[in-house]
Order: sequence, then C-alpha cells, then structure tokens
Amino acid sequence: MKILAVDTAARYCSVAIVQNNNLLAELFNESQETHSKHLMSMIKEGFKISGFNTHDMDGFSVTTGPGSFTGLRIGISCIKGLAEATGRSVAAISTLDALAAQLPETPYLICIMTDARKGEVYSSRYRFINGVLKKEIKEKNFIPVMAIKDINEPCLFIGDGVKVCRNVIEDKLDGLANFMTEEFNVIKASTVAFLGIKKFLNNDVEDAELIVPYYIRKSDINKKKLISD
Repeated sequence: MKILAVDTAARYCSVAIVQNNNLLAELFNESQETHSKHLMSMIKEGFKISGFNTHDMDGFSVTTGPGSFTGLRIGISCIKGLAEATGRSVAAISTLDALAAQLPETPYLICIMTDARKGEVYSSRYRFINGVLKKEIKEKNFIPVMAIKDINEPCLFIGDGVKVCRNVIEDKLDGLANFMTEEFNVIKASTVAFLGIKKFLNNDVEDAELIVPYYIRKSDINKKKLISD
C-alpha cells in the first residue's frame, strides 16, 4: 500500500510518502510563511524522490487536529483535492495521536500537550499496556494547571505546548515530570502515513468530502460572528 501523508497542524509543514513499512520520501519546512506557499512544491518533490505520482497512491493521510486553524485548513484542503481527483479515500489522524505514536515504549503515563494559544493547551493522555499504546483521555483544551491537576505518578510530557508551561508542570508535579528531547515535539508526516495505513487496513477511512478539521474550540473568526449575530 502506498500512502501520501501531510501534516500542517503547527509550525512545521511535513510531507511523506510510504509504501507498506518503507519510508520512500519525507520533507520538512519550518518557514515563517504560510504552509500554502510550500506544501504543493514539497509534495511534488516527494513524488520526484519516490518515483511515484498522485495516481499511484492507494490513499491519503492527513492530520485533522487539534492545531492551527489556518494550518489545518491548508493541509486538509490539499489532501481532499488530491483524493477527490483520484477517487481515493483519506485517513484522518489526530495530531496528539501522532505525537504519542512517535514515542518509544515507556512505563510512564504519557501526557501530550500542544500549544492552543491564549494561555491554553490541547491535551490527551496515553499509556503502553502490554506493548500497545492506549489512549486514556480524549483531546480537550485546558489551561495548563487543569491539564495536569490529577497526575500523581511519573509522567512523560510531549508536544510544543510543554515549552509554554514547563515551569508550571515542574512546580506542580514535584519530580514526577519527565521530558523528551525537542525532536519528539514535532509531528513527522511519516508517522501520519503509517498510522494512516493502519486505518486503511481496519477500513477506518473516509471519503474525501467527509474530512473536516477537528478544532475542539471555535476560531476567533467564528466567535466574533456569534457575538455580532
């Protein structure tokens, strides 16, 4: 199975092409410019490296949130266009699931935190049980102190939101907090692709027209519209 995967949910833009268990191409961009300026050229470069093209893909995979409102729309719109043009299905991947999936097995509780701006984080928790990663808490947005308030065991913190509130975490957890190196805070499109393959094998995929961003909370634009209404 050949999958093209895209992540545009945060500061990095990432594209990957995989075939079964093999990574054929992966590209990253950390430009301050909008992802829309680079995404299509990255996809074209990925196809050039892999030797495949859009119609060779058996399906597509994309992070659908939570994350940057603009970033999510860019990545999802791009993948929807490619999927509709080829008649392929799309695997929708949680950004927090992708970050958790990149971790090596650990006996610690895992708390994912991504920056939701405005003093909040998007957070969920995971745990390895008999070698299998299990999700314990669904994604929600919190102020940092509420995201960690009931943690009373050694916990591994991952995500770009950890930088924002590391002092709070260390202060409240008193030696129970553990942190990975910076590269584990960045989603790899290859991870999105391999998670996508699992979804395809489980028939847990969607028609392109049904894929929508998972924002959790309303964007500022929508809030202003509700107020004006």
